[in-house]
Amino acid sequence: MNGVSKKGIQIIPLILVLSFAGCGAPEPNETSLPETPSPVWIKLPEPRFKSDVSLEETLLQRRSVREYANVDLTLEEASQLLWAAQGVTAEWGGRTAPSAGALYPLEAYLVVGDVENLAPGVYKYKPEGHKLAKVKDEDVREELAKAALEQAYVKEGAIDIVIAAIYERTTKKYGNRGIRYVHMEAGHAAQNIYLQATALNLGMVVIGAFYDDQVKKIMSMPENEEPLYVIPVGKKS
Repeated sequence: MNGVSKKGIQIIPLILVLSFAGCGAPEPNETSLPETPSPVWIKLPEPRFKSDVSLEETLLQRRSVREYANVDLTLEEASQLLWAAQGVTAEWGGRTAPSAGALYPLEAYLVVGDVENLAPGVYKYKPEGHKLAKVKDEDVREELAKAALEQAYVKEGAIDIVIAAIYERTTKKYGNRGIRYVHMEAGHAAQNIYLQATALNLGMVVIGAFYDDQVKKIMSMPENEEPLYVIPVGKKS
């Protein structure tokens, strides 16, 4: 996996290791955007909280899928996937994935190629308000595939979800140990996307093999963000 070196990891008291969510309302993290004029926010369709597919069925059926039909996703499907990754589920700001100290270091991007009623481009997800800000107007799936060691399914998915991290949000409290917590959290978010995609009868795969600096440039990420996952998603072929 990509990430930060684990050298010099601190040993901290057990109580800190166990202090993930449930430690009280955190200070909200502002979604960081590149130096651009004030973004135009796009409100996403409200997520659904019930379906006809059980959790047990999604666990049984979950697979990595690398071949996709040439069919658009709906905006509702893209919205549901983003909510599963980092959606807000509590009035105080709690999200769908647990976070050490409720510090929420992850940032989610949506690379759009083929989504109904949403123009191709790069968008950044803001959990508060469940909305998107456009970062780039162009379809960057092919560039992203090249940065991901020419893995073709990155450009063949209708969308790519890119998960990045601002490590300082967590390490400022937990020191170098916080690096581990960030990686745990990214795994939680990715599994949420897997299960939601399965419930929607969509295919996806998580990718960790890519050139970090190229992905950052393609996505126009701020300097303090580091990419952790590239996740193509599409209709099953």
